[in-house]
Amino acid sequence: MNIFCKMNGKLHILKDPEELADHFADQLMDGVEKFSGLTYHLAISGGKTPDRLFSALANKYAESPLWQKVHFWWVDERMVPINDPESNFGLVQRLLFQNILIPEENIHRIKGENDPEAEAISYSAQIKESLTLRNGWPFFDLIVLGIGDDGHTASIFPNQLELLGSERICEVAAHPTTGQKRITLTGKVINNADKVCFLVTGAAKARRLSEIWGNQTMANRLPAAHILPTSGNLEWYIDESVSVFTQ
Repeated sequence: MNIFCKMNGKLHILKDPEELADHFADQLMDGVEKFSGLTYHLAISGGKTPDRLFSALANKYAESPLWQKVHFWWVDERMVPINDPESNFGLVQRLLFQNILIPEENIHRIKGENDPEAEAISYSAQIKESLTLRNGWPFFDLIVLGIGDDGHTASIFPNQLELLGSERICEVAAHPTTGQKRITLTGKVINNADKVCFLVTGAAKARRLSEIWGNQTMANRLPAAHILPTSGNLEWYIDESVSVFTQ
C-alpha cells in the first residue's frame, strides 16, 4: 500500500478492490476499538466497493464485541422495499448484519417503502435525536462514501448541487436518468463528520478523480469534490486501476 498526502485529503492506494476492502475493514475496526466513547455513529453507502467491505467485515469480525457500540446509519437509500435488489439496507442485511453479533437497536435504516418526503423528515428527526450536535449539525464519527461515474456522491447528483448547501439534515433526491426517488444526507451534515472516507475502485472512476484533484473548473460541477469536512479529516482509498490515471 502507498500513502500520499493531497491538498484535499490523504490518499491510500491498494492493489485491487479485494485488498482495499480487507485493509479498510481493519482500519475501521481499529478505529472503533480505539474510540473512547460508548457509541460510535457510522454512516454507510451502497455500491460495489462497500459491498466488498461488508463481506470483509463479516468474514473477519463476525463475533467481535465491538459491534455492541457501533450504530449504523445510511448516507442514502433508494425508495424501494427491503426485498428489492436495489435496497441498500437489504444488501447490508444479507452481507453483514445476518453474520455478525449486533443489537437490533444499533441499526437505523431509512424505510424505503415509506413516502419519501415523510421519511426524510422522520429520518432527520431520528438522527438529530440520537447524535451529538456540533456546529449546529449532527456529528457522525465516520461517514463512508463512494463516487459515481458522473461524480455524484451519496445521492447528490451534478444536477442537484443545491443539496450540498441544504439547511435540512436529509433531503429527497431523484436519479437524473430514471427519476427514482432517494433519501440522502445533505452536504452540511456530511462535511460536519469527524472523519469522511471515500472508497473508490475501477478505472472508470479515474477520470472523475483526476478532475477533482486537478481541474478546478470541472471539480466545481462534481458533488464529490465539495466534500471537504470541516474537521480536515478526509481520506481516499483507491485501487491501482484508479491510481494509474490520477497521480
